[in-house]
Amino acid sequence: MSYYNQQPGGYPPQQGYPPAPPAQGYGQPQYPPSNSPYPPQQQGYNQPPPMNQQYPPQGYGPPPGQYPQQPPPGQYGQPPPPNAYGAPPAGQYGQPQYPPQQNYGSPAPPQQYPPAQQYPPQGQYGQAPPPQPYGQPAYGAPPPGQFGAPPIQQGFPSPGYGQQTAPIDVTQQVEALNKSFRGFGTDEKTLIKTIAKQDPIQMNTIREQYNQRLMSDVLKRIESETSGNFKTGLLTVFRGPLMGDCWALYEAMKGIGTKEAVLDDVLIGRSNADINAIKAEYQRLFKQSLESDLRGDLSAGTEQLFVMVVAARRNEETVPVIPQQVEADVTELQRATGSMISKDSAQTCQILTSRSDAQLRAITHAYAQRYHKSLESVVKSKFSGHMEKALLLLLARANNRAASDAVQLEETMAGLGTRDTLLIQRVVRAHWNPQHMAQVRAEFQKTYKKDLVKRIKGETSGDYERLLVALVE
Repeated sequence: MSYYNQQPGGYPPQQGYPPAPPAQGYGQPQYPPSNSPYPPQQQGYNQPPPMNQQYPPQGYGPPPGQYPQQPPPGQYGQPPPPNAYGAPPAGQYGQPQYPPQQNYGSPAPPQQYPPAQQYPPQGQYGQAPPPQPYGQPAYGAPPPGQFGAPPIQQGFPSPGYGQQTAPIDVTQQVEALNKSFRGFGTDEKTLIKTIAKQDPIQMNTIREQYNQRLMSDVLKRIESETSGNFKTGLLTVFRGPLMGDCWALYEAMKGIGTKEAVLDDVLIGRSNADINAIKAEYQRLFKQSLESDLRGDLSAGTEQLFVMVVAARRNEETVPVIPQQVEADVTELQRATGSMISKDSAQTCQILTSRSDAQLRAITHAYAQRYHKSLESVVKSKFSGHMEKALLLLLARANNRAASDAVQLEETMAGLGTRDTLLIQRVVRAHWNPQHMAQVRAEFQKTYKKDLVKRIKGETSGDYERLLVALVE
């Protein structure tokens, strides 16, 4: 999960990494990155391809120079001119600008790690870019009537959803963890300090190396040495983004009842590549398909909605935003939500779950321009329960992911009591991308006039508090 410059298509040769010990004992399989011949999926329409990964893909990936060059500056990615295509006033429905992305992950020991990598704002943890112009894109518009056609380019999984580990030396971290478990009690401060600033691939590598070198499962060690919310937080971090998402889904559906908010958090608005990685890992871990478990726990329209989501057939962010097709979608959405009696829930879900974030932003703007009301208000008036919440989250994440995450964090702490499991999962997901976490904190301050760290301190205590604060800061 991630946040994180040569042209795409080629990976730098492996160098500077100390050899990793041979795989043995416990450990999860390594997931290589997608072999797709296309550049990675982005969170904005026709954004430049992502920057190089820090970790070599260990033999996977196409040869250098296979992908097309970046389009020249100015062809797309600039804010539309005032009132272009009926665009609303600045700030009404648009996406705020954020500062350039910073290095992801904690500083590496100079003799052990390569330079900190730069990740693009992609995947679940990426920040949606500003609304894009509706003119002709550099790749060209598809023929009329083919809006929603197969994507031009297929994205790679987010960091932590494709390649799982890297041949880097994490001896220092493994020894620190082993020392923290020795003797009477647990050194909680060392545990927190060791894991709080690791990126997804570093965290997975630390877990695997601990298991192999010490012939012990670190997750089982945490289970036996810690307790309560602190244990839950440690397990969520140590599992990494992909395994953590799968366990969250499994625990949300096991037993009586379903924790719908967890299903929404993990699956709504995800890239095709991430959804496919989650489905494969879920099958490996629990020996059953994610879709079958969703069908068993959900029903009626909500079941249909999530079956569409896990089908992983969203348009990629590289698919052009075509004004005529946006208008066609707006017309169809108005027809499908025409009345409570005759509304076409399946068609509404099909449109909203199959469009890219850039297309959803354009649809949202065009709908408000034509009908003088927001698409969100229509969803609220025509739907209810879990389906309403899922569709609203889909629109919110497409329009401003950081603001949406800030609202979700406050929801876990508002009112009497704290929804600790949701708070832990949401903090950990955001923390995998430090730049995104900084944007979430800024949106939280802007919306609630409170500092997120102080808000968390007011709702938590002890080692549990210290862990969450370290992840946020």
